[in-house]
Amino acid sequence: MTGQKETTDLLLAESFKELACRQPIEKITIKAITEKAGVIRPTFYNHFQDKYELLEWIIKVQILEPTRPLIQAGLVDEALLLVFTSVKKEKEFYEKAVRLEGQNSFEMIARTCIGDLLLEVIQGKKLSIHRQHPWLTPEHIALFYAQSMSFVVIQWIKSGMEVEPREITDIYNYMITRSMSQAMEEL
Repeated sequence: MTGQKETTDLLLAESFKELACRQPIEKITIKAITEKAGVIRPTFYNHFQDKYELLEWIIKVQILEPTRPLIQAGLVDEALLLVFTSVKKEKEFYEKAVRLEGQNSFEMIARTCIGDLLLEVIQGKKLSIHRQHPWLTPEHIALFYAQSMSFVVIQWIKSGMEVEPREITDIYNYMITRSMSQAMEEL
């Protein structure tokens, strides 16, 4: 049964992505998604609440889940490179998706998805009982890196993805490993 659910989720996702390349996501209807996927409307609602939850599924399953083992193994650079490479492969879709603003903005959905993944990975690690700074909770750490990662990904998409995935990974690492004063001095 799980295989059928995954197949249907994938059909709906691919239908949604194709439609998003032709029209604004706000104007895509559930009816259009299901017709393109060759399923009936109730099938969509058995899988997703709305198109924004479908977008969240795309980000979580197709972009972030493949990075989980890399992040768990401490291969964060490789995980970042995989994110940028995966997004660039579907450049047209992500250029349209990043335009979503408001309550269901791409930024909010992406940041939440990244934060959830990072928090799960952090909580899966053996954490020190005595932290140097009690404010540095797993939640705050996950949120900080989710915010910075989503910012770089979104700005990269908005700028047309002209910088190659390896270079933008290096740029992210440069920025995140320096204090603000170091970064300002090195400009």
